[in-house]
Amino acid sequence: MNIAVIGMGIIGGSFCKALKKYTDHHIIGINRTQSTLRRAFDDGVIDEMGDEHSLSKADVIYLAVYPQAAIDYVEKYGHFIKKGSIVTDSSGIKEEICPKLTALSEKFGFEFVGSHPMAGKETNGYESAEAEMYEGASYIIVPCKAREESVRILSDLALAMKFGSIKLTTPEEHDRMIAFTSQLPHVLACAYVLSPCCPNHKGFSAGSYKDVSRVANINAKLWSELFMENRGPLIGELDTLIDNIHAITDAVKASDVKTLESLLEKAHKTKEMLGE
Repeated sequence: MNIAVIGMGIIGGSFCKALKKYTDHHIIGINRTQSTLRRAFDDGVIDEMGDEHSLSKADVIYLAVYPQAAIDYVEKYGHFIKKGSIVTDSSGIKEEICPKLTALSEKFGFEFVGSHPMAGKETNGYESAEAEMYEGASYIIVPCKAREESVRILSDLALAMKFGSIKLTTPEEHDRMIAFTSQLPHVLACAYVLSPCCPNHKGFSAGSYKDVSRVANINAKLWSELFMENRGPLIGELDTLIDNIHAITDAVKASDVKTLESLLEKAHKTKEMLGE
């Protein structure tokens, strides 16, 4: 197939590198910054340096850009997209963008399937992209109104890129669970490193500091957009976290060892039950 990847950052670049390494598909790269696109071509990561006119021959299109940028791009260039082709995104939110991209698919005659690769790094950009980044990771698919055949094609491509599993879900469940598994840890990490103790951590820290602070090396623009567009589920998770922190804080303030041990043991048993 002809596969177009829009955006040569860490996600799009890794799509291109994985597709190039593990499949025989023809990869078309499209990127705002031409120097990055040229580098990808020179590296052999893409077969063709494309633009919006290239969309007319693409069988599958990956929108590896920010959520609103994905919508804006399709609104502007949707008339170039080949009828019947499959368009997917890579965004960490779905309720905000799936209805809009589905409506655009009906307007321009392509099929939209929402998706979200559950992989990444603390660093960004084409330089951080790797063919192996998706190995063993979960690939979330939100079918929306797409045909089963389109979902199957995206699933097969994901498995070809060495994703470890495919998870089918709805926009609502996706955003609710991502608020807990992804967005809340980023909030926690950022709040943690804002402590005045953080600059002096060296010599006092080991694995715990590293585990909690790792994702605080954050792309502020992207994550602010993700937080705001998923603020309902995220606020719910933040409220739960704050309640739990208050419970522990109150036990410590009151020197209530029994309650404190009970809360910590409940957390321990939860992790133990999950086998993690």
